[in-house]
Amino acid sequence: MDSFDYVVIGGGSAGSAVSGRLAEDGRRTVCLLEAGGTNDNFLIKTPGFMPFIRNSSNYKYDTVPQKGLNGRIGYQPRGRGLGGSSAINAMVYIRGNAWDYDNWAALGCDGWAYDDVLPYFKKAEDNVRGGNDYHGSGGPLRVSDQGSPNPTSRAFVESAASLQLPTTTDFNGEKQSGFGLYQVTQKDGERWSAARAYVEPLRGKSNFDIRTGSLVERLVIEDGRVTGVAIRRGNKAEIVHARHGVILSAGAFNSPQILMLSGIGPGAHLQEQGIAVTLDKPAVGSDLQDHIDYVSGWETKSREPFGNSLEGTLRMVKAIIEHRRKRTGIMTTCFAEAGGFWTVMPDAPAPDVQWHFVPAVLEDHGRENVGGHGFSLHACVLRPESRGTVRLNSANPADAPRIDPNFLDDERDMAVLRGGVRLSHRIAEAPPLSDYDPQDRHPVDINDDAALDELIRNRADTVYHPVGTCRMGGDDDSVVDNTLKARGVDGLWIADASIMPRLVSGNTNAPSIMIGERCADFVKAEASG
Repeated sequence: MDSFDYVVIGGGSAGSAVSGRLAEDGRRTVCLLEAGGTNDNFLIKTPGFMPFIRNSSNYKYDTVPQKGLNGRIGYQPRGRGLGGSSAINAMVYIRGNAWDYDNWAALGCDGWAYDDVLPYFKKAEDNVRGGNDYHGSGGPLRVSDQGSPNPTSRAFVESAASLQLPTTTDFNGEKQSGFGLYQVTQKDGERWSAARAYVEPLRGKSNFDIRTGSLVERLVIEDGRVTGVAIRRGNKAEIVHARHGVILSAGAFNSPQILMLSGIGPGAHLQEQGIAVTLDKPAVGSDLQDHIDYVSGWETKSREPFGNSLEGTLRMVKAIIEHRRKRTGIMTTCFAEAGGFWTVMPDAPAPDVQWHFVPAVLEDHGRENVGGHGFSLHACVLRPESRGTVRLNSANPADAPRIDPNFLDDERDMAVLRGGVRLSHRIAEAPPLSDYDPQDRHPVDINDDAALDELIRNRADTVYHPVGTCRMGGDDDSVVDNTLKARGVDGLWIADASIMPRLVSGNTNAPSIMIGERCADFVKAEASG
């Protein structure tokens, strides 16, 4: 019988962490199931190829038409393969604000306050600057300073400073607010995904079975306990048995999808799809939260930013050769090189907008080919009030789930985004960025609420941080308890961004890895207890 102590579904940020930690000491047999491939190629490992991999062999999900975006269909790319979205993201290392985790605890998630999670962030981290009260050294996840940031990224930070906005060198230290260059999950000039950190060092160990190309069809549930996972590899159907438990780490879209395919979710919806209800759990696939984001863009005559021109192309060709030889140069870019956190609403308990500065012009998630040179500035609503859902399109596991972020449903989100976009324009109009004579690609009367709102609804979309669809809580309605154990069924833990009761104020990769680290300890504690 194909049997292991633990089976982990999903080799993304959290799944890599939890499977690696469970397998590293050799005391448990662990099987890691991943639908995609190994992601072991130079396109993934070279940071500067990021725009070309996000739209390749990954999940290219669409949303349902968004009424808050004037009926437009949003785009939701997710990583497919070992490393998950950490293999295609901008590598920005951000944990969120301390307030976020204290708020989780206040909402009933005991043991998840900032002081509880900080040791796990530090445990995961190997920061090139060394360890201190806020940072770790020697962990699996390499965190680096950028090697060759674009001059316009530094100019962005200086322009913010000219408006008396503070400069910071550490968004994950004592204070989050300010503007500066981001640290990145890179090691020696290469992308350092969660899989490279946690999974690849254990490849070949006798107790660790890594199975790529494995489509999960459903959980196997017997007498109220999850005892295995039904998968399909090519045309072959298999069942992988778990003696002690299954850890579901398929992400904010696919974890609720797998639960619903297994009969766990909103009962009426499952019946509509012809799925027998094992556990009626309305919170599965509900409470979807995501960072709604508006990208302002400016063209420049200067060729200093990245761009589509003969000069720009030749520079990138030289950079690719340099990176292949030395792992240095501008192909180490994360593109979202600089940014900041600031408060635009008077009642916000912590910074409510995050900026990502990109020294290139982006349209439609990079899917639209734009000529010339310039720069872009993302502004996103850090703690959105709007809530959406993930549901099934069909009972076929290979079909995409039905994703409805319900963007800008709550007017408070528009008020925050409006303030963020206005500050974006103030920064771009301040020196030294203004010295580039930037020309607005989408001109609008920035002081006219109605005109600005219309532009936002016509152009805003996600910045790729969905959470909340298998939320954690101290209440019986929550999907998992405060040790990430599923409520209403035994032998199942969930560990990924889906368990977040509230979206963190920042990028979600580092928090997902922290969640995986914690889950591994919860699983070990139950086994030893």
